[in-house]
Amino acid sequence: MAEPTALFFDIGGVILTNGWDRGARRRAVEKFGLDAEEFDSRHEMVVHAWEMGQITLDEYLRRTVFYRRRAFTRDEFESFLFSQSHEDAEAVAAVKRYCAAKRWLVAALNNESFELNEYRIKKFKLRELFSIFLSSCFLGVRKPDEKIYHLALGITQRSPAESVFIDDRDINLEAAARIGMRTVHYQNPQQLTADLARLGVHLDRKKE
Repeated sequence: MAEPTALFFDIGGVILTNGWDRGARRRAVEKFGLDAEEFDSRHEMVVHAWEMGQITLDEYLRRTVFYRRRAFTRDEFESFLFSQSHEDAEAVAAVKRYCAAKRWLVAALNNESFELNEYRIKKFKLRELFSIFLSSCFLGVRKPDEKIYHLALGITQRSPAESVFIDDRDINLEAAARIGMRTVHYQNPQQLTADLARLGVHLDRKKE
């Protein structure tokens, strides 16, 4: 089996919290007094287009929140949305060790809207971790569609056999595995290091 040469990391649920997941939206409902059922229904109708770069944040908010007058401003809601992102310092430190080894391409492969993706890259200095950002908003397709994995491999010129995909969701890992990528179901930094080592990704081996 080919030795791994590329590590593809999910971002939300691995090194950062999910940017705008069910928990964050529930907190928004409570803070801004939204109708939970209506907000969730409207979110589900447009989130795919938003995360694939087909609509902007402004359009997402217009369709889900500001389709009528509110007692709060768009800026207040946007600030709350961005504030839901937090870093897992231990996970970031673990990924940095693979970057520092300079033996693998370390790439991000995630589902995220353009605005949230750009904010998180800058806020958490993710350019220090990843050589390339293969985000759904840039590629126009979302995990677990197999096309996103094929695009990631084609762009980076890696074969599935020499690539490892790390994600916290089974459904995303299943799709990557179907096309021949090796996978790690992320749970914590210690488990990540152990599972990568079993796949031949060893931090303690010097670069040859």
